[in-house]
Amino acid sequence: MSALPADPLRPPQAPAMGRGFGLAVLAHALLVLGLSLGVQWHTQTEPAFEAELWSLVPQAAAPRLQEPEPQPEPEQPRAKNPPPVPEAQPDQREAEIAIAKEKKRKDDERRQAELELQRKKELEKQKELEKERERDKLKEQERLKKEELAKQEKLEKQKQEKAAKDAQAKLDALRKQNLERMMGLAGATGSPGSTGSAKQSAGPSATYAGRIKAAIRPNIIYTASSGANPQAEVEVRCAPDGKIISSRLSKSSGDPDWDRAVQRAIERTDRLPRDTDGSVPPVLVISFKPND
Repeated sequence: MSALPADPLRPPQAPAMGRGFGLAVLAHALLVLGLSLGVQWHTQTEPAFEAELWSLVPQAAAPRLQEPEPQPEPEQPRAKNPPPVPEAQPDQREAEIAIAKEKKRKDDERRQAELELQRKKELEKQKELEKERERDKLKEQERLKKEELAKQEKLEKQKQEKAAKDAQAKLDALRKQNLERMMGLAGATGSPGSTGSAKQSAGPSATYAGRIKAAIRPNIIYTASSGANPQAEVEVRCAPDGKIISSRLSKSSGDPDWDRAVQRAIERTDRLPRDTDGSVPPVLVISFKPND
């Protein structure tokens, strides 16, 4: 077999490469062989051999080994019987009974005393609670009594204040009446026989109605003639200086021409005369008849 041409780019082979590989294979083979032999040696059965030994000098055999016989367990020492209790003498028994009775009596007395003490404590506690309730009850009654007294005092005070206010109001009203009466008497304009208390009469004088009609009648233009004499009433509102502000027919005469003639005459008058005291009533109701 011809060797492959050397490739200049491949690395060179290591020297003695084949020898090292062969030694490694040989070592592994020897190791496997040794292991297999060792296992086979342990698994083989050893052959049995018998041999008789003869002694030239006669010797006696040793005695057979005998185990010692078991020894009986030692008996436990028996407990000695307790000494008999001597019977109590009659006097001693009576003394013990008396002592037991005395102890029981003292215990009963002590228990009875404890119960009596506990009962007394409970009674004292109950009495204390009853006293506390009684004190609370008295406090509540005292509080209610004080509230009732306060209410009565408040009502009495309100009554007194109301009575004082009423008395003061009556006094003020009486004082005002006296003052108005005195002022009215000082500047009164009524006649000497007048029984009024005002400064002046509320209504117009007796001649004021005739003066008003005298001022308005010249302005009435009515040409119709009839035997009837109807009456028309007109409500007139005036300013304090007598200037007529408005007028309206409050009661018709039944003759429309006469009603219109009266209203036109009032409009033409424009101003009413003053009364004797210099005033003009704000509202007047004037009645007119054609034949007056």
